[in-house]
Amino acid sequence: MTHGRREEGGAATAELAVALPTLVLVLASALGALDLGVSQIRCVDAARLGARLLARGEPAGAALAEVTRAAPDGARVGTRAADGHVTVVVTADVPQVLAALGVVPRPSASAVARLETTP
Repeated sequence: MTHGRREEGGAATAELAVALPTLVLVLASALGALDLGVSQIRCVDAARLGARLLARGEPAGAALAEVTRAAPDGARVGTRAADGHVTVVVTADVPQVLAALGVVPRPSASAVARLETTP
């Protein structure tokens, strides 16, 4: 006489073996999305900081050093001054986990500030 339990032996293990890679992929994607959000916020903060520092007349080297510290690792920083305004653009890389998807935009931010004039 066979019991129903013996016929299903190991079924839970097989289901777990199938579901575990999917769970890991979902977790990795969620952590990548969180990292993407943090990188975007850091780009915004770094661009604003750079625009403020350059607008008030700080030396460009010192301002860019501060922006680089505030930006995500490996971020690119660009500056431009024209018509009495300074613009700072900070762009970072997409987290590697999400880069494989190919459709995720890079975290990027720009900030514009009016150059301060001294009387």
